Amino acid sequence: MLRKVVTDYAGLPQLRAGSALIDSHCHLDMQDFEDDRLTVLERAAAVGVTAMVTIGAGGPPECNHSAVELAERHERVFASVGIHPHDASIVDDEIIEMIRELGAHDKVVAIGETGLDYHYDHSPRREQQSAFRRFVALARQVCLPLVVHLRDADADAIELLRSERAGDVGGVIHCFSGNVASARSFLDLGFHLSFSGILTFKTADEIRQAAAFAPADRILVETDAPFLAPLPYRGRRNEPALVAQTAACLAEVRGELLARVAETTYANTCRLFRLP
Repeated sequence: MLRKVVTDYAGLPQLRAGSALIDSHCHLDMQDFEDDRLTVLERAAAVGVTAMVTIGAGGPPECNHSAVELAERHERVFASVGIHPHDASIVDDEIIEMIRELGAHDKVVAIGETGLDYHYDHSPRREQQSAFRRFVALARQVCLPLVVHLRDADADAIELLRSERAGDVGGVIHCFSGNVASARSFLDLGFHLSFSGILTFKTADEIRQAAAFAPADRILVETDAPFLAPLPYRGRRNEPALVAQTAACLAEVRGELLARVAETTYANTCRLFRLP
């Protein structure tokens, strides 16, 4: 489904001179951006979003190649490669080897998104768990951090990440949507928490509490574009420029200046993904 594009950016929070943001999770290779991808990148740069990580696990396995090719064409776009838990049923030795090979590319900075989604259960839970274990093992082998997708599966994910020694490489719980208790568990495992446009939603009180609780050196911001546009753009196509809106909400929740949150999340993202 193609979403209505935001055309008015006049109300976006303004970064001060010298500040910048990184969109730590988006899907720039998706069809939603087919007609205006370059404009989207230019619009992001214009509001101070100077880098982004595009996630290859947004559809069929071939999407990983598209994400890497996009990163090759644009200096400040990086890629993560994996298979979404929705598609865990297709994960076999051939796909693991494909992801391993792509993981050696110098613009690939993470393995994922991988994880568990018990909300939709598009793949059986045992197969999700098996695929997740394989990708944790792969991340440890190639020494790349993990990008983890979770929905209604925190307890199983915490146990799996602990038993598979995922803390050896660490990573990020993308689009974090848990509470303070689950945040503490993932932080104890050595993971970062990434906050999306959901942080701005009226029903997201527990997520905002977790955002206020998380230590400054473990927070990231993301769009998950084209999904989950923040208020007041909810329901329209999300894109990297709108990460500024989420960052402003995160700053408010934490009682900090936007410039401080921008500086912190930028540094955290560079450190986690070893960005140049």
